[in-house]
Parts: sequence; C-alpha cells; structure tokens
Amino acid sequence: MLPLRILLALMLVILAIYTAIVVGKHGIDLLPVFFGDMEEMGWPGQFNLDFMGFLTLSALWTGWRHHFSPLGLALAVLAFFGGMAFLTVYLLVASYQVKGDVKALLLGSRRAA
Repeated sequence: MLPLRILLALMLVILAIYTAIVVGKHGIDLLPVFFGDMEEMGWPGQFNLDFMGFLTLSALWTGWRHHFSPLGLALAVLAFFGGMAFLTVYLLVASYQVKGDVKALLLGSRRAA
C-alpha cells in the first residue's frame, strides 16, 4: 500500500504544480478550450473525449462504492469535475480509512465484509 500512497502523493503534487503554472499562463477558463478541442475533431479533442470517459468511469465507481447514497452522488460529481486532483486525495484518505485493505479500498467496506 505504501508504494500506491507514494504514487498518489507524487501525482497530486506534480498535478498541482503543473496546474498552477497553466492557470498562471492561460487563466482558469478550461471548458471552452476543452470542448473547443473536441469540436475541432483533432488529436487534442480525441484525448479530451478519452479523458472524459475516464472521468465518467471514476465518477460512476465513486458513486457505486458509496451505494449511490447522497454522499456518494456528491462525491461522484466531485470525481467527474475534480479529476485526478479529487481521486488522488480520495484514494489516499480511503486507503487510511480501510487500513490498507485493497479489497475494501476498491469495493467499499460494506461490500468487502
């Protein structure tokens, strides 16, 4: 579990630094660029569509892990819009909550029991 936690922490730090630089250079207005690339039907748009699929799967898994409860639905929205910034923190916190039990981390404590 320690290697996963280290990887998650590194990913979060690298993403935070990179995001700060991009926001400093280009501002925070991501959505027109994101969907504009998709509208152009080029490789950047293909990557964004692919990435949006991963965001959707992340959101569905997060909601499912919490049995689509009100908290699960709220976390699913955060997963979709927060991307890796959300998922790294979520998985780090959850890994400590389940005391490193990978089955409980993936399935949720209720399903893992």
